[in-house]
Amino acid sequence: MKRLRVIAPGAGVFAALRDALAGGDAILVAASPRGRSTPDERDVPQTVEQRIALVVETSGSTGRPKRVELSADALLANAAASESALGGPGQWVLALPTHYIAGLNVLARSLAAETEPVTVEGEHFTAPGFVAAAQRMSLPERFTALVPAQLATLLDDPASSNVLAGFSAVLVGGQATPRRLLERARAAGIRVRRSYGSSETSGGCVYDGVPIGTTTVKIVEGEIWIGGPSLAEGYLGDSALTAERFVNEGGVRWFRTADGGSFDGGVLTVTGRRDEVLISGGVKVALAAVERVLREQPGLHDAVVVAVPDERWGEVPVAVTASNSFDLDAATAAVATELGAAARPARVLTVRALPMLPSGKVDRLAVRVLASGDESGDEGGHAVGGIRPTG
Repeated sequence: MKRLRVIAPGAGVFAALRDALAGGDAILVAASPRGRSTPDERDVPQTVEQRIALVVETSGSTGRPKRVELSADALLANAAASESALGGPGQWVLALPTHYIAGLNVLARSLAAETEPVTVEGEHFTAPGFVAAAQRMSLPERFTALVPAQLATLLDDPASSNVLAGFSAVLVGGQATPRRLLERARAAGIRVRRSYGSSETSGGCVYDGVPIGTTTVKIVEGEIWIGGPSLAEGYLGDSALTAERFVNEGGVRWFRTADGGSFDGGVLTVTGRRDEVLISGGVKVALAAVERVLREQPGLHDAVVVAVPDERWGEVPVAVTASNSFDLDAATAAVATELGAAARPARVLTVRALPMLPSGKVDRLAVRVLASGDESGDEGGHAVGGIRPTG
């Protein structure tokens, strides 16, 4: 056994991670003090197994707290696979928080490449802040990892878009990336790569639908299973969940992602969480599919779709967005055209800001509470008319 230290996010994380990967104390990076689930040191075990280097707190999209145990071998295997997939080592801009896996991955890749990452300064991510960070870089091979909202922010600013076009690769992950956003980025000359993975896989392990390194992916009854050297050891203090999500089959250890997916010509397509399917009027509706179509509509790149009880239909999809500039009729009609009338959102609720988890992901439980409010919503909503199918 060895010590597990809870440390604050900031400049000290890079050195602490370096020490952890070299066999020193394992670390858990606390969420921002403003985060609602900042770990209390009294609630965190003081020791972990010797092989553990990093513990990552995550609630995914469900809100269920989990602590993922990662070994040094897993983190470094992921870093090596990423380096190979991106064409070699380079210098990274850290634009993501270091209390969740995407930000920690940037640090691990920097350590593996023996380069110093450059951090975007400021409490909030901004285009000028990113440009300033890029100007402090000293190597020509440049990389960064972003979530879709950050990419959109940089594309909206000509100066930062031009700077980003000079990067060797830009990883975009954390959630589904709208097709229009990818098209905008590529039209601007940005070498964007879609990344798929989770804390349980040491972060992104599938780039543009293709597994990196020796990662293996298979589909079992519609669910994505991932195998390979970057898998986590399990969940700290939760042997039951570990046994449920990490399974051995045919001598191979797999992580059951709970995501739905399929292969087309060897390229993985992620269709969304398997448990996020509602039945409206007897018709199955995949919330991820509704969300994908809405996010491809102008002004709705942040749309979140949840299931809300309905007296007539059982459940209906309701969309929530922080945007005020979108064509309601065109957006909902696009959903009905592509996915059928049952998938058309019953309401689109506009809020001042989407509730977020400390991990940086949308708090879907809180969104569901908002969407289940009265007809006008807490802050403003748009009812969508139209006849819904009954079977």
